[in-house]
Amino acid sequence: MEGSSESGHQKNSGNFRGANAYGLPPGQGLRLRAGNKSLGGGGGGGGGSEDAVNDAEERAGELVLPHCGSAGVSSGVCRNDVGIGSVDCDMGRGDVSLRQWLDRQERSVDHLECLHIFRQIVEIIDIAHSQGIVVHNVRPSCFVMSAFSRVSFIESCSGSDPDSFENDLSSKVGGGQQSPSHSVHGVHKWRERISSESSPLQISPAGTSQRASDTTCLQSSSIFPACVSSSIKEAKERKQDCRNHELEEMKKQFPLKQTLILETSWYTSAEEVEGASSSFSSDIYRLGILLFELFCPFNSMGEKLSNMSNLRHRVLPPQLLLKWPKEASFCLWLLHPQPSTRPKMSEVLGSEFLKSPSHSLEEREAAIKLREEIEEHELLLEFLAQMQQRKQEAADKLQGTIYFLSSDIEEVMKRRSNTKIAEDAGSDMKGNDLSATEKAESTAVTLVKDEDLSGLSSRKRSRPNFHSHGNDEQDEDPANVQKLNLRSEIQEIVSPKSSRMMKNFKKLESAYFSTRSRLIESTRLPNRRSQTSSNHRESAVMTEGSSVDNLACKQGHPGGRKNEWINPFLEGLCKYLSFSKLRVKADLKQGDLLNSSNLVCSLGFDRDREFFATAGVNRKIKIFECETILNEDRDIHYPVVEMVSASKLSSICWNGYIKNQIASSDFDGVVQVWDIAQSRAITEMREHERRVWSVDFSLADPTKLASGSDDGAVKLWNTNQERSIGTIKAMANVCSVQFRPDSAHALAIGSADHRIYFYDLRNSRMPLYTLVGHTKTVSYVKFVDSKTLVSASTDNSLKLWDLSTCTSRVLDNPIQTFTGHMNVKNFVGLSIYDGYIATGSETNEVFVYHKAFPMPVLSFRFSSTDPLSGLELDDGSQFVSSVCWRGQSPTLVAANSTGNIKLLEMV
Repeated sequence: MEGSSESGHQKNSGNFRGANAYGLPPGQGLRLRAGNKSLGGGGGGGGGSEDAVNDAEERAGELVLPHCGSAGVSSGVCRNDVGIGSVDCDMGRGDVSLRQWLDRQERSVDHLECLHIFRQIVEIIDIAHSQGIVVHNVRPSCFVMSAFSRVSFIESCSGSDPDSFENDLSSKVGGGQQSPSHSVHGVHKWRERISSESSPLQISPAGTSQRASDTTCLQSSSIFPACVSSSIKEAKERKQDCRNHELEEMKKQFPLKQTLILETSWYTSAEEVEGASSSFSSDIYRLGILLFELFCPFNSMGEKLSNMSNLRHRVLPPQLLLKWPKEASFCLWLLHPQPSTRPKMSEVLGSEFLKSPSHSLEEREAAIKLREEIEEHELLLEFLAQMQQRKQEAADKLQGTIYFLSSDIEEVMKRRSNTKIAEDAGSDMKGNDLSATEKAESTAVTLVKDEDLSGLSSRKRSRPNFHSHGNDEQDEDPANVQKLNLRSEIQEIVSPKSSRMMKNFKKLESAYFSTRSRLIESTRLPNRRSQTSSNHRESAVMTEGSSVDNLACKQGHPGGRKNEWINPFLEGLCKYLSFSKLRVKADLKQGDLLNSSNLVCSLGFDRDREFFATAGVNRKIKIFECETILNEDRDIHYPVVEMVSASKLSSICWNGYIKNQIASSDFDGVVQVWDIAQSRAITEMREHERRVWSVDFSLADPTKLASGSDDGAVKLWNTNQERSIGTIKAMANVCSVQFRPDSAHALAIGSADHRIYFYDLRNSRMPLYTLVGHTKTVSYVKFVDSKTLVSASTDNSLKLWDLSTCTSRVLDNPIQTFTGHMNVKNFVGLSIYDGYIATGSETNEVFVYHKAFPMPVLSFRFSSTDPLSGLELDDGSQFVSSVCWRGQSPTLVAANSTGNIKLLEMV
């Protein structure tokens, strides 16, 4: 039966390991206790110690590890749920835990490398002992190795329990002794549990059925001899099958926490198991276990568990004794059961075992240092090469930028010279009949200096003084005096514009490069296939500007398309700088200012721009005569026509052909067409199920009308018919609709799903284009011309889209994004005039952009005043709710959430 006991213990150990590989929670692991027989011939005196340690190994699910700590060592404590590969607290890149290094599969023993690792650890422990510190945690999990086998001591990244162990287990004690510590607290618990266990084998619920049958067989063998042989054979077969399966699972994944728990039991000295205090000799014992692991690798966890159990009785495997006899002998010296018989640290360091290969170790250390230096230099070299590459790329890009800047400067200078020549010729022919003001306006636009563009402002300011330093005859010449006066007038015009330009220089610069890049791409794409083989014989390094120039020359055009950017950019720049502010031309004074429901939702001018209409939550459409408001100062401005709706109004739109016709939509989902002359609704359309946000007449077909609603439907109407003539079902709420100016078959839709849909109404089953870019509800869409449109969204932005660039059904690259206003929850209005884009803001301001630049051109803040006292109020809840240009003029009507309506003009 002695052999059966040994075999049974080894199998049970393997099965314990496999059970915990399946992730059993703490306290649910298998609880095994070996018999009193010592494994490998150990004496009876060691039986109690063996039982305690084996029980500690096999109940590792309940054991929590102490921190690995030592004085002067930085903390690296992690949580209990650490997993494989996570022992890199305090590790550098490329570092690995010594425990992971030891447990690598198929690890071969390099004698010199193992001695080098062991010697480094011995030196670390010697430093601690020289300071009177018992290290405790001389375990592989508390050491990390660099790529060059450089060993460092860290705190363990294993799980820890503050109830079982204190954070700092390293303390100075006189003579190297330590008072009873928590490091053996768990061992005492194991011993208490062993003494309380009456049966030789106890199991957890996870393995109850199988282990119970094994126990029954073992206990009944002495009573029923006839059944022993067959029962034990069946049990062994079942155990072997289960063990093989579990070992396969262990090869795939073994929880690091369980390994570290086993490691703690392996590295616990015999005297600590018995409850004695930890001492310097305990650290020596742990060095013996470490030396054994370094020179004795295992291919399976089952084999390792068996040999580590035998090591408790100083029984070494035959392969170690045969292959490494000197190391095995030194290991047994360190593992002596009597602490007083173990060597001191000075004896370990001075032993022939470590001294004999010192020369080889020094050579290895020198080689490691050289390899580390080489790696450091390679790392520095890689950094410098990367930086050089990035700087070179930036230099190439800057060189290309400078190239086409120089080209553009040259072209603008040529145009300026041509303009001057034409101006001089015109002056000679007309006898200088042009007024000074007209000359100033024509010259200011093209005023660029010949020598240095960067000196533009300074030269403009110094030009009059420069002329005053000329000879007296020139100064007294009437022609020179006239030119000098003209330049002074030009300076007065240019200086404010130059100041505004410099204030927004960065944004203008961004717009310039954006314009140039779009031109380059539009030039490159159509001609990509037309490039001949001669292109490939040219220099491989070409800037964007040079590629455009080469292309232009090959096409036979002097300058080609490279200068097409000038006119649109110059036009945008001039328009951006043409106006300096928004001025109030008139305040619309109404008689119902005290009404709390004065929110204006929509504004609109009629066909001839003589009248404008207002509509909102007060359920009224009011028609005002514009010139009367502008020219007559009255206490109250009364509308010429007032029409009442049954519900709150959300949108209005004048018919672009029939002057007296206006359409409206309301919160009840009703679309109506009104006759202004009769002051009544002539058509009522009730097919929408929810609130209608937007309504729009087609300019190309004045009988066609579109409406968009919260019910996700776009209805198409004919004013001569009672029912809708078409329906487009959208995926979300429809907030805005607008016909393209030149077509009754093209319709843009702004949706709550953050997208704009462009439909050809002749095939309305699916959108022709989908415009993607906004991050919130699209509240407005307005066409700038037949190819471009602007969208407004509650994501604080407007976007400009060029439909002609769309090559697929999805367009996700707007040509401009306008930001500066605030719009996150309300409808604030949108209107277009000659490239100027007006919108409201939730800061109670009106913002005006120009399509060429992303920043605002002008802004105007509505003042919040008390209608009775006239005092200005600070009301952050007010916002501009609607805006509308007066046709092709710089006059704008705007209204805010309190019903305050102003006519503004750009000046």
